[in-house]
Amino acid sequence: MPEETYAVVLGDRRYAVRRKWARLPPGTRFGFISDLMVDRAGRVHVAQRGTDLPMLMFERDGTYAGAWGAGVVSEPHYVTRAGDDSVLVADRDSHQILRFDRDGKLVQTLGRRHFPALSAPFNHPTSAAMADDGEIYVADGYGNSNVHRFATDGSLRQTWGEPGPAPGQFTTPHAIWVDGGGKVLVADRENNRIQVFDRDGGFVAAWGDFYHPMKIWVDDRDLVFVTDQIPRITLLSADGKLVGRCRGAINGAHGIGGDSDGNLYLAELPPQEITKLERID
Repeated sequence: MPEETYAVVLGDRRYAVRRKWARLPPGTRFGFISDLMVDRAGRVHVAQRGTDLPMLMFERDGTYAGAWGAGVVSEPHYVTRAGDDSVLVADRDSHQILRFDRDGKLVQTLGRRHFPALSAPFNHPTSAAMADDGEIYVADGYGNSNVHRFATDGSLRQTWGEPGPAPGQFTTPHAIWVDGGGKVLVADRENNRIQVFDRDGGFVAAWGDFYHPMKIWVDDRDLVFVTDQIPRITLLSADGKLVGRCRGAINGAHGIGGDSDGNLYLAELPPQEITKLERID
């Protein structure tokens, strides 16, 4: 009997659900899959915790293409591709943000390794994103309740946030993204919202109707994809209007990313796997 293909819809987009898309070499298995991103060549880079191979690569067809970051990345939480095709890794339990070039070479480090700091960077940071001008914004979300803004040379320019439910306060800022219009989007997980700020940390809006939002990914049209713990995927316009929702993952997607063909990839919570939502319209 042929395998049944499931489909989901987000707004006017339909996707075929391809579970267990990524294929490891025989005799190997995933660690705790935490996140993923897609580079300009269409390769999917998967961050995993609890192994000595923190970053795995897969080709467009799901075949294994190698690994990088061994001995440098300790416990990757989120991984983000920057506009210059460099890669930002939130090395959560080493209290650092690491930036790599497209070949996996470490080119910039933010934070002091294994030196957590209260309020000052970092205390188990969760996510980092780069603006178009090269500034880096970091959600410092497990030990602290802050967002930090860094200049291109790595110097700290600004910090905002404190614990709480009010605008500009956070309870586990879990993910961050800077969109093409310069808005800073922060997944304020335990407050069940996405908070929106300007580049200087000024509060703009709060988008609600989430249950523990996990990851934010924004495509090249500034459409906003958010995973949460229901589990579901929410698609929003750039101004926060609901476009569509679906249940794309069985176990909930801790991470999400997309490619230039409009396909989505999900880093699913244990039992861990990579699911591809393949665009079919």
